[in-house]
Amino acid sequence: MKCPFCGTPDTRVVDSRLASDSTQVRRRRECVSCETRFTTYEAPLLNMPMVIKNDGSRDTFDEMRLRSGMMRALEKRPVSAEQIEDAIHHIKRQLVGLDTREISSREIGAMVMHELQRLDQVAYIRFASVYLSFEDIQAFEEAIQTLASEPTPEEHRRQVPLIDEDS
Repeated sequence: MKCPFCGTPDTRVVDSRLASDSTQVRRRRECVSCETRFTTYEAPLLNMPMVIKNDGSRDTFDEMRLRSGMMRALEKRPVSAEQIEDAIHHIKRQLVGLDTREISSREIGAMVMHELQRLDQVAYIRFASVYLSFEDIQAFEEAIQTLASEPTPEEHRRQVPLIDEDS
């Protein structure tokens, strides 16, 4: 691997270990030339399905777009970065587990709504208002009434799942 400081193509691995979530390998490297140390992360490259947009065009799955949409909905909400990353990871696992090479952006949006509903009700309503194209206050009221009949995110976290949700 090329040194990010001096550009020498020769570096050596000093230490390797699993990252905190066990989905990446963290490697400490040292440049043979300038002896500077730096960290790299190695993760498997997953075959994500192509996304079919509302206009019928196809695009590659963009994790940053998923993350930015969720972050926009969760802005200034009491949800930890770890919870957000777990939700994104859960959506990606669902996408990889599909038996199809294509998925509609609507289906991905539904997955995001499900995760946001589990994380934060306000973020869920924010996302739903854009995703479902709320036209008037009646649409907001209907979404809030539906949400009020569901367990709160706190109640959901306290529940013990009867089946493994990762399946």
